[in-house]
Amino acid sequence: MSEWFDSQKKPKIVFRKLPQERIDATHPTRRKFTDAEQKRLSKLESIAETLRRGKNVQNRQLQRWLTEEQYAQIELEWDTQKDLRAELREKPEELQRYEVKLKEAIMMDNRASAYYRKGKKAAAYKCDTKRESLCEDALEILQEIVFEDASLQIWFDRALDFGHGSLIDSSLGNLPRLVTSRSIDKQGDDSRIVKKIDVKISVVERAIDALKNDDTDVDSESEEAKRKKLNEFLKLDD
Repeated sequence: MSEWFDSQKKPKIVFRKLPQERIDATHPTRRKFTDAEQKRLSKLESIAETLRRGKNVQNRQLQRWLTEEQYAQIELEWDTQKDLRAELREKPEELQRYEVKLKEAIMMDNRASAYYRKGKKAAAYKCDTKRESLCEDALEILQEIVFEDASLQIWFDRALDFGHGSLIDSSLGNLPRLVTSRSIDKQGDDSRIVKKIDVKISVVERAIDALKNDDTDVDSESEEAKRKKLNEFLKLDD
């Protein structure tokens, strides 16, 4: 009985319905699409999904559902990619000193591994010593060229931080690789380089966002119609 009495003394929580205006304000409704817009949105989403699966979409399909400007953007961005690829084939001469020294260190490391497999420890130790020296030279060259021209950092697969606690040192595995390198020690590919299908995906996704985020309310009255109504209302007061 006392438990029942105590429960009656607890304040009751009353759930009230929020005014519709407040609900609408916190949960804005998606704008209404015309039938044509809804169809175009569905087609674009289908195209984007097909491209993400790595499958080709014919140009006439892209032309049909993208605007003229959006379709032209594909070729524009792909031309930029081709220019970037051509630029990467012509590495600055300053990088060659570092690249040559790094390749020598890698070659010496491979030679040491071969000697170890053959049981020739003395020869392997000599190669290890030579590799360490080459790695130190490479690190010194890297610091020198980046200090003279900081813009060269974009050619490397990681941020070039030589401060205390840096992960870059004279160990072969910790020396940065060029973004054009095919080394398994390279930390990812150059994020600036994308395939043509990725360019298409990006353009189509932006087209979808532009369509979804269009602030134009297709049901709203035109400014001219609003002005006419206002004038009619004012005439009633005359």
